[in-house]
Formats: sequence, C-alpha cells, structure tokens
Amino acid sequence: MPEPEETMIEQLINIDRMEYAVALFGSFDENIRLIEQEYHVTVTCRGTEIKVFGEEQAVMLASRTVNGLLSLINKGEALTEQNVRYVMAMVQEGTEEKVAALSNDVVCITTTGKPVKAKTLGQKKYLEAIRTNTITIGVGPAGTGKTYLAVAMAVRAFRAHEVNRIILTRPAVEAGEKLGFLPGDLQNKVDPYLRPLYDALFDMLGSENFAKYVERQNIEVAPLAYMRGRTLDDSFIILDEAQNTTPEQMKMFLTRLGFNSKAIITGDVTQIDLPDSRRSGLLEVMKVLRHINGISLIHFNEKDVVRHHLVQEIIKAYEKYYEEGKRAK
Repeated sequence: MPEPEETMIEQLINIDRMEYAVALFGSFDENIRLIEQEYHVTVTCRGTEIKVFGEEQAVMLASRTVNGLLSLINKGEALTEQNVRYVMAMVQEGTEEKVAALSNDVVCITTTGKPVKAKTLGQKKYLEAIRTNTITIGVGPAGTGKTYLAVAMAVRAFRAHEVNRIILTRPAVEAGEKLGFLPGDLQNKVDPYLRPLYDALFDMLGSENFAKYVERQNIEVAPLAYMRGRTLDDSFIILDEAQNTTPEQMKMFLTRLGFNSKAIITGDVTQIDLPDSRRSGLLEVMKVLRHINGISLIHFNEKDVVRHHLVQEIIKAYEKYYEEGKRAK
C-alpha cells in the first residue's frame, strides 16, 4: 500500500514592525535559508506577515524558531548564523522560550564598541556563577567562551573598582614543543602560551590601556609558576588551560587566594597535554571541591560553542568516536 501523504499546512506569523522582518531574514535572506534547509519548509514575507509552508511537524518547528528569533530581535539583538542555529537547537529541546533572557545583560563593551554578553544558556549560567561565587570552575570544549567571558568579567570588576588587579595565568606545558627550542629570554618563551589571554585583554582594553595597566602592575599575565609564594588580595585571578596543571600546581594556585578576591579556573578535560603518568589537577579539583559553598562548577557542551558551526560537529564526532572506542574495549 502507498504511504499516506504528509499534511501540508501554512502558518501565519504577524510581526509588529517591517524592520523586524528585515532583521529576521538577514543579508540575502541568509537567516531564513538556514531555517528552510533545516526544516524543509518555505518561508515568505509580505508586509508584516510571515508565511511558513510545508509539512505539519516541520512548519510547527520552523514557526517556533521564527518566534524565538523575533524575541531576540525585539530585545535589540543582531542575528548571526550562530544564534540562528542555537535557537534551532533550543527548539529541538523545547526551551526556546528562554532565549529572550540571553539579551538582558551586557558584561562590558570592547574597544570596537561590541557588547560582550552571554550567547547561550550555558554561558549565562557561567556568568551568574562568577557573579555569585568566590571561585568558579568552567569546564568544556574549545570555542565555548570560557576564557573570553572570564576576562570580560575581570575587566568589568576592575572598571567598577571592585578589585585592584587582574591576574591571568596559564601552565606553560610543553604541548609538542620544548620551551628550550623557542627563541628569546624566558618571557619570550612563555608568551606564546599566554597569547590568548593577551588577545582577550587587548579586545576589552585596547593595547595602550593594557600597556599602561601592566606598567602600573594593575594587570599581570604570567605563567602559573610565578604564582608560588604569593598572597593575592583585591584581585580577579583567572587560571586558563587548567587541565594542564598537576594536582600540586592546582592546590598551590587555589591557596594563593586572598581577601576580596575572585578566582576563575577554565579548562577542557579532553585536551590534556600532560605526560601520561601525570594526573590533571583540573580533574582532581572537580571531585575535591564540588560540595564546598562559594565554589561553583559549570559544565559547557557542544551547544555552547560560539565559533563556526563545524566546531560543534567536530566536537560531537570526537565524542561519538571516543564513546564507540570505550564500548569496543
């Protein structure tokens, strides 16, 4: 017997202003094309009326995506491929009604005038944890904004005179290259490891302000080994790439915390560059400190990736590969 044909329907969505439709469709209709490709529907606009046509289930999902995007536009958010894809993912989970909350809070403004704020629910939870806890541990894959948002929160606290110093540090782990073979003095040798932290600070402060604050010792970017023996009061301290700390280094870092200070620890447990015989301090601290008040542990996943959408697919493919490998053993 032939399979029954799917019911084709048309859904109408009314919008308040014509410019909302322009923002929704995007340059050369790029946003709507993503929706049409995802759900196999046709989306058209006439005046302030949007029509979604296709199979019943697909039209329902596409209409919910359109309404979620309109709620972002209504909050003044400029649509990008990243947030269109994120809203589609939220629709699949049935949580698209939460999307409007992402536009509420700007952490700081970059030197180019770009507002820095949460782009995913995971990032929003991370920012709230930083605000309300003394120590926040952010763990997740590359591209989830762990370091960038941490630096933004540090700059915000510094500008508000909540802290006197920003300290950013990383373990200088030899991931494939030996420090001794790199040119220059010790600072030149460790600078490549610290470059992502410099880049984030340049973005928030500009190179001239950054240089001025470094000279005044309001900002310090240094390898983790430089933290030993110090007590860090009135400081916002960020430990990046924490998966490459040893347990001893992690304990040393945590016990540097002084009065009126905050610490953020970020890392990706799938990218540990330590020799096989060494345990990761990040893996250990996630177990040791998980029940202590004032310490928050935030897990990011591939949905929180705010880089090219292929990064999400790469992360998911690796996770699947490793899971299949575990089952095969």
